[in-house]
Amino acid sequence: MGRPPLDKQPNTLLAYWMDQCGMSRNRLARMVTQRGAQQGITGLATDESRVRAWLKGSTPRDPVPRLIREVLSAASNKDLTYADLGLPGESGQTGIRSPWTRPAAIAALSQIIRSELMLPELPDTRTEADAATVLTGQSLLDPLHEWALSHPDDTTSQSPPGRRIGMSEVEGIRAITNSFRSLDNAHGGVLSRAAVLAQANSVAGMLKNSTYTEIVGQALWSAAADLAGVAGWMSFDAGRHKAAQNTFVSALHAAAEADDKRIGAHILQCMARQMSHLGHPEDALDLVALAQYGARRHLTPATTSMLAALESRFQAILGHTAESEGAAGRAMDAFERVNPDAEEPHMAFFDLPELHATLGVAHQIAAKHVDGRARISHVRRSTDLVSAALSDRPAHRKRSMAFDHLGLARTHLADGEVDGAAEETKRCLELLGAVQSRRVHDRLGELYYEAEPFADTAPGRDLRERVREQVLASR
Repeated sequence: MGRPPLDKQPNTLLAYWMDQCGMSRNRLARMVTQRGAQQGITGLATDESRVRAWLKGSTPRDPVPRLIREVLSAASNKDLTYADLGLPGESGQTGIRSPWTRPAAIAALSQIIRSELMLPELPDTRTEADAATVLTGQSLLDPLHEWALSHPDDTTSQSPPGRRIGMSEVEGIRAITNSFRSLDNAHGGVLSRAAVLAQANSVAGMLKNSTYTEIVGQALWSAAADLAGVAGWMSFDAGRHKAAQNTFVSALHAAAEADDKRIGAHILQCMARQMSHLGHPEDALDLVALAQYGARRHLTPATTSMLAALESRFQAILGHTAESEGAAGRAMDAFERVNPDAEEPHMAFFDLPELHATLGVAHQIAAKHVDGRARISHVRRSTDLVSAALSDRPAHRKRSMAFDHLGLARTHLADGEVDGAAEETKRCLELLGAVQSRRVHDRLGELYYEAEPFADTAPGRDLRERVREQVLASR
């Protein structure tokens, strides 16, 4: 027998609801056929092997998804959606809705990690087919709203039988996660992505097959959420946008099981950055608002500052310059209260240079929406903030430094300073030998088109040619 297609993934959501309804494969097949016959639909030929294929990831043809939904809705006494069952609806797309329960969280985390380990490394970007499959708008946001009110699943009172896990193993996972985080910050997510996925797969197995106390279990779920969040971030940085989104959602479910609102808010801000990168700033703002609301009693000063800074940037993208200024002020005020020793490891990246860079980019974007003195002011403030970020960056934060040089180049272009833009672009490209990041290359592509009005000048031509060579060489 041939190997199954790599794009098929087990439908754990359908399996979950079949189990909840006590529905065997044979019984579901019979009931789907019977319901179809009652509606005058003949020739379905649904049998146990068809159901087995659906569970393995095959997509049933119309009208079978509707019949499955009707059968399982009646059996569960719930109005299940197509997304609940991992089935295509009228649009032909599946959603990300998953029950906020422990078995579903384990299944979702295990499924996405295993499937990603099987995929070949492809040069996906936000302009390619993979990015088009990312969920946006209400399809993304509606299921996530439940996170704000979620609590650990108390229906599973006993941890599964297996090897006893203690706090020392949890601390080991946290140490490994911090190591992966450092590698990502230094060199980007492309090179380490496979390794972090393998580690996340191992931790998913521990959740499913090990024995642990309630206290250890809560810490284990939190550590799993943080590790999965890093895996999602590396997938995002590597240009695997759909995989990143799926992994972030699985990580959010794990955070809910840990009752860890802080790590949940961190995962949501990662998702917000992805939505902004893919051209959906409204969704990015909504994700930031969800993080602010859902973790409102648990936010540290650093997280409060970071979320406000992102709000400033996303408002600037939308042209809301006054709202952007207001959010920037809140970000600066909150940062004054930050005590680095009291912050958690996942917030270590958000230091003063990161705050300055985020707000500097917000001003660079805002400059494009205004003219005259307001434009000059935004350009000046952007230059000052990003320059300050660059001068204070830790030496190992190569990717951040590359983004800083890119930010300065784009600010210079907004001011018509082509020579300065060309020089900053050159410095960015010099860092890319140590950085493997599809996000950096995506931003280089934006710079290439922004420099088009200056293509008839020597520095403009040089800038565009350097960028073009780098982007093409990376594919």
